[in-house]
Amino acid sequence: MEKLRVMEMIDKPSLGGGQTALLLLAENLDRNLFEVFVCSGGRGPLDEAVRRRGITFVSAPLNKKLSFRSRREIASLLRELKIDILHTHGGVAGLHGRSAARLAGTKALIHTLHGIHYLHYRNPLLRWLYVLLERRYSRFTDRLVLVCQSDLRMARKYKLSPEGKMAVILNGIDVRPMAETDALARRRSELGWTPGRPVVGTIARLHRQKGIIHLLQAGRRIIEAVPESRIVVVGEGPQSERMKREARRLGLGERCLFLGARKDAADLLALFDVFVLPSLWEGLPFVLVEAAALGKPVVATAVDGVPEILEDGQTGLLVPPGDSEALADAVVRLLRDKDEAGHLAERARSLVPPRFPLRRMVEQTQNLYLDLIGVKPLRPE
Repeated sequence: MEKLRVMEMIDKPSLGGGQTALLLLAENLDRNLFEVFVCSGGRGPLDEAVRRRGITFVSAPLNKKLSFRSRREIASLLRELKIDILHTHGGVAGLHGRSAARLAGTKALIHTLHGIHYLHYRNPLLRWLYVLLERRYSRFTDRLVLVCQSDLRMARKYKLSPEGKMAVILNGIDVRPMAETDALARRRSELGWTPGRPVVGTIARLHRQKGIIHLLQAGRRIIEAVPESRIVVVGEGPQSERMKREARRLGLGERCLFLGARKDAADLLALFDVFVLPSLWEGLPFVLVEAAALGKPVVATAVDGVPEILEDGQTGLLVPPGDSEALADAVVRLLRDKDEAGHLAERARSLVPPRFPLRRMVEQTQNLYLDLIGVKPLRPE
C-alpha cells in the first residue's frame, strides 16, 4: 500500500498540552504506513522540536480571524502536499483546517478538542457562536475526538457532533525514568534552591484557564504556615505580567519565583516537593501524568479530566476550582506530613502512568486514520 500522507495541524507553534500530544503522535505514527507533516501558524518551539525529529514542518496562516484568503492558502497547501488525512487540534486550527480541507477535497478529516475551551468563555454570545460553529463543521468532519470522558459528556450535552462521529482517545505519554538523586541535588544547587526549603511549583501557560491567581493567593497562607517554603511558576502567557504584579501585591516577594518558559521544565518538575495544578478547566492534562511518573505529591483542582487521572486521597489531593484556601490547606498538609505525601506520590507513580500509555494513543489514532480511508487496521488497539 502507498503511504498515506497525514498532516497534524495546530494554531500556535508553542509547546503546550495540545502541541505535546500532536508531537508525540507525529513522532510515533508508523512510518511504514504514513508520511507525516506538521503544520502550525508561524515558527517557534514546536517548529524546532518537529524538525529535530526529522518530520516535515510547514507554516500556514492560522490566526484567530478566519478569512477567505487564509482558507484558499491552506487549501492550496493541502493540495500541493497531496494530503490524504488532515487532523486538526484545537479550535482555531479546527476552523481554518476543516474549512480549507473541504475546499481542497481532502479524503479524511479528524478534529481533536484538547479540552473544550470555548465553553468557558465569559461572553455567552461568543460561547454559543463556537458551539454553533462546531455543530456546523461537524457535518463534514469524519470524526470528533475528545481526550477524556468528561469532555465527551460535555460534547453530548451541547450536541457538538452526531453521536456516531464522536470518539474518546485518551492522551498517552512516554514516561521517562526519574533522574538520579545526585543529579537532582546538583540541579537544585545550580538554581539556588537550598535543601530543606520545600518548593511548591506549577508548570502551566499563564492564562486564566490555569488559575495561577489562586495559587498566588494560596501562596500567602502556605508561606505563613511553612515559612521556609517557596512558590515556583514555570511558564508564560497572556497573564504573565499581571501575575507578577499580583505576587508583588500579595507581598510574596522573593519567595515567589517566575521562571518563564523553560526547555528544562521536566527537570524542574523533578525538583518540586509538591506539584500544584490550580486549573479552572482542563482536558486531560499531560503534566499530571508526568508528575505522577516522577513521584511528585500532587494537589490539583477537581475539574474535567483531572479526576480521571487522580483519585482524591489515594493518588493526589483534589480541591474545588477557584478555592485558594482549600488549595493552601492541601499543600500545607502535604508539606507538614511527609509520610502522607510520600504515600500519595508512590501510589500515583505505580498506578497512574500505566493507565495512559503512549502506544495506545498512537495505535487508536492510526487505526482511526486507516478506518476512515477504508483500510483494515493492521494491529489491534
